[in-house]
Amino acid sequence: MKTIADINQLCACVKQARQAGQRVALVPTMGNLHKGHLALIERAKQAADFIVASIFVNPLQFGPNEDLDSYPRTLADDQQKLVQAGCNVLFTPTEQLMYPKGMQAQTLVRVPEVSEGLCGGSRPGHFDGVATIVNKLFNMVQPDCAVFGEKDFQQLAVIRKMVQDLNLPIEIIGAPIVRDADGLALSSRNGYLSAEQRCVAPQLQLCLQDTVAHIQAGRRDYAVLMQEASSKLQAQGFVTDYIELRQATDLQPATPASKQLVILAAAVLGETRLIDNILFDLL
Repeated sequence: MKTIADINQLCACVKQARQAGQRVALVPTMGNLHKGHLALIERAKQAADFIVASIFVNPLQFGPNEDLDSYPRTLADDQQKLVQAGCNVLFTPTEQLMYPKGMQAQTLVRVPEVSEGLCGGSRPGHFDGVATIVNKLFNMVQPDCAVFGEKDFQQLAVIRKMVQDLNLPIEIIGAPIVRDADGLALSSRNGYLSAEQRCVAPQLQLCLQDTVAHIQAGRRDYAVLMQEASSKLQAQGFVTDYIELRQATDLQPATPASKQLVILAAAVLGETRLIDNILFDLL
């Protein structure tokens, strides 16, 4: 695996792969890789021949009081994991490379509607930062496909709409959530949890499962169900940011007639913000 921090070198590697008739996949990350990220690499290998991963802790998607400075950076360990996973190129750009004139002067990509509410409501500007950096990476790598995890379901929806709206010739592939044995969705931020909080954290997924079971059993009083779920989380020690039922196709609010659904939640445990979701269909 080559580790590259220069755009020209990156383009040369990708060009060589294309000349060899290889299909190129991109897996963007912010590093501190775990089994969930490595599952994205495995999914990319199913769809392409040449895999480019990127590691960039993107300051443009962090709010003023968020964990940009403390976000874990573990490049040497990440490189080893990517080599073992069969990645071909790791792109590690600097902030200066990505934002040469500074973030204040950066042209932004904004994806309306789907980026509003949920995490977009509690983290203003977050998805502008995500869409902007992903679009820049797409322009640099020009992949045939790109793989994103379904844990960040709203992010995946934002990227899919951006690609569709801007007519980008890139296949966007969603990869299923990878969980620990107790059901907690893997996340780089799980490392912030204390031992006691780590024991409580799986209750987020259990609460979502219980709510989905009620819906599949016939309850359609969705607003009441969401409030009940929020109260259950708070009783477990979470501070609920949101728990909402949306249409999986466009993230519009679910109605009793909706069939493809996703329940999404964000909640803070101690000082750690956790997100999770369950995608399901109603017959």
